[in-house]
Amino acid sequence: MEEKKCHCNEECTCGDECNCTEDVKCTENCHCGEHECHCDHDDKHDKKKEKHKYKKIIEELKDELKKKDQEVLVARADLINYRKRKDEEVVRMLKFCNEDLIKQILPIMDNFERAIKLDDNNLDDEVSKFLQGFKMIYCNMQNVMNNFEVKQIDGANKPFDPVYHNAIMVEQKEGVEPGMVIEVLQKGYIYKDKVIRPAMVKVSE
Repeated sequence: MEEKKCHCNEECTCGDECNCTEDVKCTENCHCGEHECHCDHDDKHDKKKEKHKYKKIIEELKDELKKKDQEVLVARADLINYRKRKDEEVVRMLKFCNEDLIKQILPIMDNFERAIKLDDNNLDDEVSKFLQGFKMIYCNMQNVMNNFEVKQIDGANKPFDPVYHNAIMVEQKEGVEPGMVIEVLQKGYIYKDKVIRPAMVKVSE
């Protein structure tokens, strides 16, 4: 049987008879007899609904992508900072790689200095002759220290500085301003630009 025309802008496969009129607005299903009317309004509604669903999905994906981009930027910044810290640490380690060895040599230098101080003005006695070898060894060790950029801290007659000095004694001395180093009890040393041992000093009060 020939299909009837439904006035809902589309063909209606209703069978024998279509009860739709031009004035009727189809919202969901048009029941022409016992059959469904495939109205244009339904298709547009479904497409609009589907479009809205896909738009929502796209927005969610954009938000997720933006979040992932931010995470990548943070991770990249953390990696750059980590590499910078590691590079600085490696440079520092290489710069002061001999620090532990030098610190172990300093007490030996102190002992040589104490022994050399036993000498008097008479250079012909047995003590002076014995200490002559000590003096030569001490001079060689000083040259080695200089080659490794190890320098003594100049402390005597200088204002007390807690960075370079360690005050273990105070003494009131006439004619000397308070806070001045009046005696160095143990030499301090600087390795390159780092204080590896502050000088032990006596300070005026």
